[in-house]
Amino acid sequence: MTDKFDKSPSDNPPPGETVSPSPVPAGGPEAIKAIPVPHYGRWASGIIVIALLTALIYAFSQGNIQWHTVGDQLFVSSVVQGAGRTLLISVLSMIVGVVLGIILAVMRLSKNPVTSTVAWLYIWFFRGTPVYVQLLLWFNLALIFPVLNLGPIYKDEMTDVMTPFMCALLGLGLNEAAYMAEICRAGLLAVDEGQTEASHALGMSHTKTLRRIVIPQAMRVIVPPTGNEFINMLKTSSLVYAVTYNELLRSTSAIGSTSYAVMEMLFVASIWYLVMTSVFSVFQYYLERYYARGSLRSLPATPWQKIKANMLALGSERGKG
Repeated sequence: MTDKFDKSPSDNPPPGETVSPSPVPAGGPEAIKAIPVPHYGRWASGIIVIALLTALIYAFSQGNIQWHTVGDQLFVSSVVQGAGRTLLISVLSMIVGVVLGIILAVMRLSKNPVTSTVAWLYIWFFRGTPVYVQLLLWFNLALIFPVLNLGPIYKDEMTDVMTPFMCALLGLGLNEAAYMAEICRAGLLAVDEGQTEASHALGMSHTKTLRRIVIPQAMRVIVPPTGNEFINMLKTSSLVYAVTYNELLRSTSAIGSTSYAVMEMLFVASIWYLVMTSVFSVFQYYLERYYARGSLRSLPATPWQKIKANMLALGSERGKG
């Protein structure tokens, strides 16, 4: 039985002769007509989402909300000062959390069983108890230690030491350190052990290896979750309301309780939180893009580059039309 792909001897050209290719049509090859696949599910889901969003906006527009009060109170001095205090306590608490988190991560990875156990116990306690409870513990510390006595170094009433600002800083910062320790530990473990072995073979100390070899490479893993933690810190800072620290939520609540515009002032606080988190989200994006230079062949486009590319694509489509 012969194969269907076998050629008969008559199909072969005579020796010394070549077969000329098939002639190309005068108008060129015929263009392929591609028919796009319809995506009815996308259209249906988009219509449903728009309908729900429209219903939500209509419901709030019909509610008993004085929207002009939101605009009038948005930039009141006490509200702006409260937003500044929220930003201040968030930044300082994050600094405490990052510095202490790096120390705890190194302690966790240490071969010394004492330091690794102490770091594990710290992380276990502060991750296992709510930050709200920790804030109240610091705020009521004077019930256990009425006087802070450090001998000849310092001695004062605990109520004077544990001010609302100090309670907020310790409560947020020490809690954040437990989470940053695990983030930093994951980043340090992501670096290949061969990097450390090579640096030790060159005579570098353990501290110098961490500072110049391991930590710069681990930053690519550490930066994204750290940015998320800071954005979460901005929102968690509203819990310091319990220790009477006059941040954004407490400032807006004070105005709302006196002017009977409770909901309107909550909207004011929400707008400020959205603005701050949005600004730092953009900053986080560019920071991640900076540390991704060594791992990606081409950096992701910035928001402005994406807008520019979409505008150029839209202009080219109109030109073709």
